[in-house]
Amino acid sequence: MTMRAIGIVGAGGRMGRMLVQAVQSARCCLVAASERPGSELIGQDAGEVAGVGRLGVAITGQTASLFAPDRVVIDFTRPEATLSHLEEAIAAGSPLVIGTTGFDAAGRAQIEAAAQKIPIVFAPNFSVGVNLMFRVAAEMARVLEESYDIEIIEAHHRHKVDAPSGTALGLGRAITEAIGRDLDEVAVYGREGVTGERERRTIGFATIRGGDIVGDHTVLFAGEGERLELTHRASSRMTFAKGAVRAAIWVSGRPPGLYSMGDVLGL
Repeated sequence: MTMRAIGIVGAGGRMGRMLVQAVQSARCCLVAASERPGSELIGQDAGEVAGVGRLGVAITGQTASLFAPDRVVIDFTRPEATLSHLEEAIAAGSPLVIGTTGFDAAGRAQIEAAAQKIPIVFAPNFSVGVNLMFRVAAEMARVLEESYDIEIIEAHHRHKVDAPSGTALGLGRAITEAIGRDLDEVAVYGREGVTGERERRTIGFATIRGGDIVGDHTVLFAGEGERLELTHRASSRMTFAKGAVRAAIWVSGRPPGLYSMGDVLGL
């Protein structure tokens, strides 16, 4: 590991501030930070905004200035913003860690194409516990597939704009890949009215939004006479921020490619 210089897109947001704190606690070097144009935080010190003291890094409204080949940029923003940042990262040869969720198929394809030119860590969730959950859920599905119905329940704060969460969809993909199903064909996103009897091969998703819930995810395997529940609950965004910084350190110096948090953790 030869380079620990990190830039953060959206450094003034809830997650951005956590990322600044995580960079400092990991003894990395925050070298650049941005916010959306017109933000009142532009020009302010990123460390002071995040509550860790003055770092000498002023928040800018020009994201292109964040990207450079000698640093890794972390992006937890919105799909449309992240996709525009991809081009800036490619132009600068800058490695990228993407924690943004809510991409459609075209957006994911754009990230895959960019990864042919720069190293990218792209994950629906950067928590170590959640990434272990992906692995365990897949193993449980392999054993229980024929006799158990599978449902995924997730809960987040009232400000989250996409549903189901990227983590819930990631769990769905991990499970369907393990048991040879196509998530696009078997996913059921909510039920209402007279739905008829449950189709055995479907995977249901239930979404809860309210309050300040950081992130709860449960995979329910319901069989005849018993059920198993695999649950992860996050009590602080810091778990995601620390994972993202860990990914940024890991991807530094890697060749172009699309990496997952499982790659970072060696799973």
